[in-house]
Amino acid sequence: MSNIVSKEIRLKSRPEGVPAAANFELATRNVAQPNDGEVLVRNIWMSVDPYMRGRMMDRQSYVPPFQIGEPLQGGAIGQVVASKSPKLAVGDYVQSMYGWREYEVAKAETFQKIDPSLGPIEAYLGALGMPGMTAYAGLFKIGEFKDGETVFVSAASGAVGQVVCQLAKAHGAYVVGSAGSDDKCRWLEKEAGIDKAINYKTCGDLNEAVGKAFPKGIDVYFENVGGKHLEAAINHMKPFGRLALCGMIEQYNDTAPRPGPSNIIMAVGKSLKLQGFIVSNHLDIIPAFYAEMGKLIKAGKMKWQETVENGIENAPNAFIKLFSGGNTGKMLVKIGPDKAV
Repeated sequence: MSNIVSKEIRLKSRPEGVPAAANFELATRNVAQPNDGEVLVRNIWMSVDPYMRGRMMDRQSYVPPFQIGEPLQGGAIGQVVASKSPKLAVGDYVQSMYGWREYEVAKAETFQKIDPSLGPIEAYLGALGMPGMTAYAGLFKIGEFKDGETVFVSAASGAVGQVVCQLAKAHGAYVVGSAGSDDKCRWLEKEAGIDKAINYKTCGDLNEAVGKAFPKGIDVYFENVGGKHLEAAINHMKPFGRLALCGMIEQYNDTAPRPGPSNIIMAVGKSLKLQGFIVSNHLDIIPAFYAEMGKLIKAGKMKWQETVENGIENAPNAFIKLFSGGNTGKMLVKIGPDKAV
């Protein structure tokens, strides 16, 4: 097999506010054949996620920033097409952080073999991947959820939120989620089986709507949005309630700091626990996570939605849509055919 020309998406400039197509560029590079200990993988699916917005800023965080002129990185599912490692064979399906490109050659240990019998391979970028593990860690470890408690989930129809909702329901919770359209709310109630969905764009006073949905208060709040959602949750938390701070997408494109919740002092009187978390700090959950998800999928108690853009050249558009609610469930980019070999 000769050297391969691979398309990839590079960061052309750092976004100011909401990312735009001009911040990205489509480029090509030659990908060599693998050396000893390496494998060549053709990507089939790639993920775009809100956290990537932070990596586009020139600042230090829990992961290094993307570099101008370099390909972006993110979750990807591919198939091994050439191998010089005993760890992976041609035909194996693998997960990696070599997204935003068609091909990658790298050390075999930088790829993780996945089991396609557990679910569709693309689900390893969503419900069976980082978003699903984030949901599991946030609900059970950070939120310290106990069977039968009350749970409020913001951005409940997103890749993380929809898993949180169904995990909580599977353990007897009363679950309310917020979403930005009637269609998303219907899916949450009819398919995910939550007790109530709030359309935050049409409900009027969000604080009042949350109060009506939780007449006895909230035990666990799973935070994906920030702003008014966080304030409403704090207002209606029970004493000793727990708030798992996963993300605050409402603020990702801010160009200046905004004030914190105006009612944060209530956390003192209610003895609340507010804790941020990063899923990579909780990789010890992986065996328990797969055991739980496998059981729920087999029982038909775990469903998920996906929004798919086709072609590596459309990856920037898929990413930009995340910030306008243009996705339902996990946003994915289909790069190539399901069988690469």
